[in-house]
Order: sequence, then C-alpha cells, then structure tokens
Amino acid sequence: MSTTTRPGGLLGRWSEPQKFDAYTRGSLYLVSASEPVLVALAVAQRPVAAAWVVPAVVLTLAHTVACVLVLRAGLARASVGTGPSVRQVVALVALGVATVAVLAGTGGWGSEGLRVDPRTGAVLVVVVATLGALSPLLRTVPLLALLLGAVAAVLSVRAAAGATSDEVVRTLLVSVSAAAVVLSYRASAWTVAVVWELERARVAHARLAVAEERLRFSRDLHDVVGRALTAVAVKSELAAELASRGRDGAGGQMLEVRDLAHDTLREVRAVVEGYRAADLAAELVGARSVLRSAGVEVRVTGEDVARGLPAVAAEALAWAVREGTTNVVRHADARTCELALVAQGGGDVLLRVANDGVRARPAGPGGGAGLRGLTERLAPLGGAVSAATDGDRFVLEVRVPAVASEVAA
Repeated sequence: MSTTTRPGGLLGRWSEPQKFDAYTRGSLYLVSASEPVLVALAVAQRPVAAAWVVPAVVLTLAHTVACVLVLRAGLARASVGTGPSVRQVVALVALGVATVAVLAGTGGWGSEGLRVDPRTGAVLVVVVATLGALSPLLRTVPLLALLLGAVAAVLSVRAAAGATSDEVVRTLLVSVSAAAVVLSYRASAWTVAVVWELERARVAHARLAVAEERLRFSRDLHDVVGRALTAVAVKSELAAELASRGRDGAGGQMLEVRDLAHDTLREVRAVVEGYRAADLAAELVGARSVLRSAGVEVRVTGEDVARGLPAVAAEALAWAVREGTTNVVRHADARTCELALVAQGGGDVLLRVANDGVRARPAGPGGGAGLRGLTERLAPLGGAVSAATDGDRFVLEVRVPAVASEVAA
C-alpha cells in the first residue's frame, strides 16, 4: 500500500488532507479522553465504598490510554497502511472488561430521581469508548452486531435489576444514543480513509502525467536518434571495411556519416524546441487540469482571446500561464484561482492570475527566479509583469502588446 506523509508538526506546512486528518483525529481523541471525566461524574452521583475508588480510577485511566492508542493506530491505517497490533487490541478489550466489572460491582448507588442510574451510565461510557476505539478496525456488519449485542446486554442487566418499564425505556434511548456515538467514530474513520485515498489518487494522476510526457519525449528521441545511429553504425562499418581492404569509397562513406550526423542534430534540436515550445491553448488546458488535481477551484475566462493572438504574443502569454500556475501550486494553499485573458485597447493583451491561500508574500519581478525570468523573457517584446498581494490573495498580471510582439518576431 502506498504511503502518504501525515502531519509532521504544528509549524509545518500541511496539505488539506493533512489538516482534515488532524482535525478528525483531534476530535475523536478528545471524545475518548473525556472518559475519566464522564465516569467520575457518574460515580460522584452517589457515595462509593472507599475500597472501590482506587481500582476504578486506575482501570479507567488505563482504559482511556489504551483507547487513544488503539484509535490512533486504527486511524493510521487510512494514511500509512499500518494498524494496531494484536497485543494492543487484546489489552484494550481486557481493560474494558475489567473496568466494566469494577464499575458494575461497586455498591451504594441508587437511582432515585435519575434518568439513568450512575452504574449504568459509567458502564455505558466505558463500552462506548471501547467500541469507538475498535470501530476503525471493524467492518460495518460486525460493528452493528456488537452494538446491538451491547444494547441488549445493558437492557437485560437493567431488567434483571428490577428496573421499571419507564427506566428500561430511558436506558434504551441512552443506549441507542451511545451506539450512534460509536457509529460516528466509524463514519469519521471512513471519511479519513476516503480523503487519503483521494489524495493518493491525485498524486498518482500527477505522476502518470509526468510519466506520459517522458514516454512521449523518449519515443520522439528514439525515432530520430535510433534510426540515425543505426545508419551511422552501418556506414562506419562499411567505411572501416573499405579502408582495411584498401578500396576506394571509405572517405565518401565517412562524409555521408558527417552529413547524417548534422541532419540528426538538426532533428534533435527540432524535437527539443518542440518540447520546450509553449502553446497558449494547451497551457490553459494544462493549468486547469493541474490546479483541479491540486484541489483548487479554477475559473478560466477569455479563451476566445487566445485564439486570435499572433504566434509570438501567444507563446509569451503561454509562458506566463505556466509560471503563474507553478506559483499557485508551489507557493500557496489555494482554494480558488482565476485565469483571465483580456483584450485591451491598442492591441494589448492582459493575463491576470489571481489566487487565495498565500502562505508568504511572493517575490515580485526581479525578486523571485521564476518571475524574474518571465520579466526578462517579455522585455524584448515590450511586455510587462506585475505582482501584488492583497491579504491572502496574490495577483499576477502580464501585459503583452500583441502588435509590438509580432514586429519583434
């Protein structure tokens, strides 16, 4: 199972899946850690024999720690693929049974005026904490069976203790509410697993896109260089054979090898130039795909403007789109991004890239290497680059004079 890095520290730069994971974990840990408080409140309702106090406190605290550890390991399966050990699960169940036994065996508690007597309430808290910690490890059907069995057991104990029908109904309502809490544990664990699965799919999609481009480039190089090198090898062998036999023609064959090398060099340069070339329409499509893969809501406007631009201006703006998209992915935790192409008076074309989620103030023209390189690329064409922040928003504007660009070409 592939792994995905989880939050490494409070000061680190967390992705959205990491933030969701941390929020969900913190919420579940807090609920599990409240077990001693809830049990103490239930116990404090009525006096308890002193001999039972220390065992109840020790077992409840130990059970709480075991719940948090097993829950932590169970949730980790969604992100790193490893769950709790058998020893941890056995220890949790054993502590849960022992804690329930001690709490159920204490005496001196009444139920006058209480909706559910303290003994039942304390036992329910321990049972809910135990099943909640185990819920990420269980499938839905076994978990539902356990919950139904637990509710039936609690109702049987209450009925055997001589509870009235009203008290049994109240206990049923409380038990069903407790079962709903356990199911919320399971739902949270499932949601975390889905979020991490989507994150792994996003990473895999990006890697596949890179691999596909590398495959295309390698195929083009193979088609050009492979054929040429085969011809060079054959002609070189022929020239060597002619030279070894003292026959004419070896020099002519080597001249052909030279010409073939020059032709191949030109073809390789053409492949590389085509690989490096930036097409505006393709860059807009690619920017939309990359940003959506990164979880950013994208809006692209003015695509019709791109279709009517001269080649040089279109290529310059394509490089600007590529740089702007890179800035959004690398330097922001963006949720939304807008790319707009606007035709202005005098033949100028304005590209505006605006996104939120700025982590730090991006470098302006001349500061960051990417924007500085873009400024240098546009300067001979009469273009201009401006970048500014407004709160957590970053706006990149690139202006290209289409007429001047065509003349510069």
